[in-house]
Amino acid sequence: MPSNDHTSKQFDVELEAIRAQVLQMGGLVESQIKSAVLSLVNGDVPMMTRVIEEDHRVNAMEVKIDEACSQVIARRQPTASDLRLVMMVVKTITDLERIGDEAEKIARMAKMLSQKQGLAIPRYHEIKRASEIAVDMLRKSLDAFARLDVHMAAEVVRQDAQVDDEFRAIMRYLITFMMEDPRTISTSLEILFVAKAIERIGDHAKNIAEYVIYMVKGRDVRHVTVDEIEREVQR
Repeated sequence: MPSNDHTSKQFDVELEAIRAQVLQMGGLVESQIKSAVLSLVNGDVPMMTRVIEEDHRVNAMEVKIDEACSQVIARRQPTASDLRLVMMVVKTITDLERIGDEAEKIARMAKMLSQKQGLAIPRYHEIKRASEIAVDMLRKSLDAFARLDVHMAAEVVRQDAQVDDEFRAIMRYLITFMMEDPRTISTSLEILFVAKAIERIGDHAKNIAEYVIYMVKGRDVRHVTVDEIEREVQR
């Protein structure tokens, strides 16, 4: 019995270490998004370069955590909630890696836009507002992950509609901008790619929140309505 208890405690330590690494990866990804958008708004080329070059760190963390999960599955053969936790981690780090890719994409687009001299460039405050919502979603989804808080996870799912609305508003604004001055078409399309990257970040944050609900409730809510998720969380 003491031996089993010792094994159980060691397993808990391993799982906690993995969770801590996921949160560390999430912190890095959040920083990447903020830096990418800030570099765009301020035209800070060195910062754009740093974001692009730092993407390898996000990729390396995904590989490291994935390997740790594989070892846990092989050695511990987890079941029930422990297995759901490991699977949640594997899926979460995939979404975090893709968020990192979107941040890199924003930085690359920002670099291209910084070279557009002599052309009118649409204002960026709509982009900044959309990114703030997406970052808030990511932060809350990671907090929900850390605390296994389904109510916060449901809040993230609700927020996704706000990011979608912001994206559509930016798209309408850019279409108007292009119609008024066709010379700005390529510039506007690059900004649209940035807006789409932010919208995808919101989607990935929503995915992470849905994994938390699955972990706690044991129900896959990826393809159900927000109202159904609300009812599931209240049970």
